[in-house]
Amino acid sequence: MWPDTDETKQLLRDAGDGNGDAVNRLLERHRQSLRRVVQMRLDRALAGRVDASDIVQDVMLEASRRLGDFIDDARLPFHLWLRQLAKDRIIDMHRRHRVAQRRSVDREQSLAAPEFADRSSMDLAAQLRDHELTPAAENIRRELERRFLTALDELDDDDRDIVLMRHYEHLGNSEVAAALDISSAAAGMRHLRALRKLRDILGDHPSLS
Repeated sequence: MWPDTDETKQLLRDAGDGNGDAVNRLLERHRQSLRRVVQMRLDRALAGRVDASDIVQDVMLEASRRLGDFIDDARLPFHLWLRQLAKDRIIDMHRRHRVAQRRSVDREQSLAAPEFADRSSMDLAAQLRDHELTPAAENIRRELERRFLTALDELDDDDRDIVLMRHYEHLGNSEVAAALDISSAAAGMRHLRALRKLRDILGDHPSLS
């Protein structure tokens, strides 16, 4: 999901040497990955009011302003630093739109079916597709996929986040540990607990067996 780290490191070195083009290339090559992260984490009621691209643009501007500080004291890999900026921005958007305007936001109803109201869930679903399936097998896959995404939404925020980090963003356990500022062992245990909870939720649906 994230761009090649070796090229990122070279662009960071060039940016640190004052190469403005390297800064632009560095940010642009992470734009689409960052947009997918934002889409997956936007509250579904908020997604109809806030464009993920606008949040990404805000994050890009902030990253550009703070890039020098990051290069001088890089405590995280660049992509994890970017996703942290995005996470903070999303939290801020949720606070402003879900708290300050809770009633008006919650009254809005999507015209789409509930299980597909969240566009970001559709993006995750796209990652699961197998274009070699027969039409009958594809229908079965779609039903299982729909049930899986519904179960994923039933997890609490922390458990859902770690499942997305490992299986949507494809972050390794050490990267998750760095992003959460915990030990690798603790990250592994959180991941295992989240998967067990997801399995328990899926187990509540007999048809999935």
